[in-house]
Amino acid sequence: MSDGSAGADDGVTTAADDGLAAGPFAAWADAMDAALAGDRDADVPCGTCTACCTSSQFIHIGPHETDALAHIPAALRFPAPGLPKGHVLLGYDERGHCPMLSDGLCTIYDHRPRTCRTYDCRVFPAAGIEVDDATKREIRDRARRWRFDHPTEDDRTEHDAVRAAATYLRERADELPDVVAHLDATQLAVLAVEVRDEFNDGDVPDPERVHAEVSDRLLGP
Repeated sequence: MSDGSAGADDGVTTAADDGLAAGPFAAWADAMDAALAGDRDADVPCGTCTACCTSSQFIHIGPHETDALAHIPAALRFPAPGLPKGHVLLGYDERGHCPMLSDGLCTIYDHRPRTCRTYDCRVFPAAGIEVDDATKREIRDRARRWRFDHPTEDDRTEHDAVRAAATYLRERADELPDVVAHLDATQLAVLAVEVRDEFNDGDVPDPERVHAEVSDRLLGP
């Protein structure tokens, strides 16, 4: 779409449009909340897709992820721009592949960072955010195929709230904590899911409440 948002997603998956069933939206959002809270890992029907591991991704690792940090060489980590001391990024090799990937498999799977445990490319059509980085075409193409179902009013309300949050975060970043301006498409889409409750009633959100929620999510209490 010309406005940079993801394609239509009213739920019908057909062979003709080569769509992938993303499931009922509200159930997906609840599962995403649980993954982000650390209660479970994201359960993504990836099949044979490894796009997220081979698309020049920077992987954020928080200072409290001691297990992941212990299994990733210090030489592969560098400070995360715009985030407090101790937050680091894991880069990628000259092919755009995660350096912890070998022969198509993650060598630290049981110790992988929280970012990897919660990654779900369905977040892009959920938030209406398009992956516009040329190095991430495979992720973009995969994300475009997901089709959410909206069997109940809650499904539609939740989806509308996430998209409203994403629009707010993009258009009013200068009114939010400085770190928002440094977020990539994935981080922005995830943040929209996290703060959607501020947009659920359809009214104009309270800027102070949104600012506080964003600060809490990104920088901690």
